[in-house]
Amino acid sequence: MVFGRVIPMRNPSLRQLEALMAVVEAGTVSRASEILRISQPAASKLIQDLEADTGLQLFERDSGRLVPTGRGMRLYEEVERIFGGVHQLARAVEAIRREEHGQLVIGTMPALSGPFITRVLKLFRARHPDVFVSVEARSSQFLTEAVLLRRLDVVMVISGLEHPSVVGEALKSPPAVAILPKGHRLCEKKELTPPDFADEPFIAFGPTSMMRRKVDAAFDAYGLRPRIVIEATTAPNVAEFVAAGLGVTIGDPLSMEIVADRVAIRRFIPEIAFEYEIVRPVRARNSSLVADFVAAAHSAALSTTIAP
Repeated sequence: MVFGRVIPMRNPSLRQLEALMAVVEAGTVSRASEILRISQPAASKLIQDLEADTGLQLFERDSGRLVPTGRGMRLYEEVERIFGGVHQLARAVEAIRREEHGQLVIGTMPALSGPFITRVLKLFRARHPDVFVSVEARSSQFLTEAVLLRRLDVVMVISGLEHPSVVGEALKSPPAVAILPKGHRLCEKKELTPPDFADEPFIAFGPTSMMRRKVDAAFDAYGLRPRIVIEATTAPNVAEFVAAGLGVTIGDPLSMEIVADRVAIRRFIPEIAFEYEIVRPVRARNSSLVADFVAAAHSAALSTTIAP
């Protein structure tokens, strides 16, 4: 009896597996060789060696193209899964490295996610240049829940959360101001009151927003209502609509900074006070970094770029 010679199998090399992925994803050996930054013959040799080492036909040759067989696709999917795990491991290593220098995960409502948070981070990073910072802009409700779960280190919201595990402090914005398109007729006045806005197209915040309620109360005191032509739920939208000449509005300076150089600002009477709140866990994991971030936020609030 004659037995066939058994060809010993060898474990694939990392470079062979990279070639497999490149050929499957690129469709041709020539494009795969460009991805791998090797010659086309070298890429073909890697695939041939991989098939020889595994004893599997991984590709069928069709008009100069390599078409993966069923076995080829199964191996590709397994390699892709393994490489994905390697990439996750690399990200974990990078996260551990960042922790050596410290990291801070911040949440901010969209109204403060423009120039204001940029100024805050500029002040903070001047003191902590090596700290990794992640910023998440979401609704106040989402952020307060996230800080309760300790997924965020500190958040800036419109209204705080009363809970024994968190502490909040006011972030004072300068008084609300009148925001006008450049060249508007009301720019002739240094300060404005509700009667000045009679019949003016008004860009309003959403009915449930704190600013909307405060502005409506100021007009109610004069027995007036602004002539609302557009409502928007976010401060950046309100600001952009005014800058585009669609109407006027009244807003807090910190949220209106996004259009500071494209609108006219005037003092508004009666004065409308407006406060955000900084909320953080009672026992923050990065307490010293959180404290410095809070200090930077207060400093940035005092240096707003919008002032009448």
